[in-house]
Amino acid sequence: MILVVGGAGYVGSVLVSELLERGYTVRVVDRLYFGDRGLAGVRDRVDLVVADMRRIEPSHLEGVQAVINVGGLSNDPTAEYNPAANYEMNTMAAVRLAELSRAAGVRRYLFASSCSVYDRGLSEDETDLVYDETAPVAPRAAYALSKLEAEQQLLAMSGKDFCPVVLRKGTVFGFSPRMRFDLVVNTFVRDALASGRIHLVRGGEMWRPLVEVRDVARAYIACLGADEDVVRGQVFNVARGNMRISELALRVREALREEGVAAEIVADYSYRGVRSYRVSCRKIQNALGFRAVVSVEDAVRDMVRRLRSPGFEDLYHPRFENLRWLRVLEEAENILGTGRSIFAAPPATAPQLELVRRGN
Repeated sequence: MILVVGGAGYVGSVLVSELLERGYTVRVVDRLYFGDRGLAGVRDRVDLVVADMRRIEPSHLEGVQAVINVGGLSNDPTAEYNPAANYEMNTMAAVRLAELSRAAGVRRYLFASSCSVYDRGLSEDETDLVYDETAPVAPRAAYALSKLEAEQQLLAMSGKDFCPVVLRKGTVFGFSPRMRFDLVVNTFVRDALASGRIHLVRGGEMWRPLVEVRDVARAYIACLGADEDVVRGQVFNVARGNMRISELALRVREALREEGVAAEIVADYSYRGVRSYRVSCRKIQNALGFRAVVSVEDAVRDMVRRLRSPGFEDLYHPRFENLRWLRVLEEAENILGTGRSIFAAPPATAPQLELVRRGN
């Protein structure tokens, strides 16, 4: 059995489906901040534990052969909105889960990190390098810092009895049952469908590594099935390629035209702090033979067709953006007067939530 932490999320829901298609049995641990919509198509085929990742217990690891941790707060705005919760989930909970896994005899632990660890908050030409996994990193943002610290602690645990693997993913895009529109390609598609415009911050001059969500799932599965000696204690960049955001907008616009959607590109050249970095993915290609294959154009066409189905009538609903939805939940808690933050972990003394079995 594979334990997927965050398995109802944007990446997790796609990963769970891909695992099931390959014959794996899957248990999901998820707090369901965004509901269980991401698991709707596979709900009768997985074990679901509704729990905060900071409160995972040894019982959740019973019968588990490998852990894939794609949980936590995702993206810079959410991390900066509540840095304490970001650190608790992305660093402390990730390391505690690894410790529990090793103690339970679970040998393989795959951790979702980010290529944003390469970002130094600069975009000058002299810093425009292509970074591989050996490059020194000095991120400044809360999200990247939390991921990097988790990486360092996890890799220090590597040994004959434990096989941690870190995947630094580029900016993810593409359709997911738990859809997000706070990712650049997905934002472009949403805005084009809703308003006929694609908005470029700072003229789209910055670089970004990009990877489609199904390729992300395939990368985890490749690391899951590889020999331990090949992946133990390794860090792998995962992206299909690097692209300036301006070029990305042009590619998205052309793919939209093929689907009958016209969009105007509107550039904003006012100064803003931006992230800009490029990465090399030769290591995962050479070690595992893995290559991301889904193009931006193919993903855009797929998204447009899926977003025309029921359930996506309001593309600007806050549930499609991580920070906006968490703010809605926080406001609801304030109105109800519970006195608890939605970012807080449940008390350690709280009763454990029952494992929801398949088909229930």
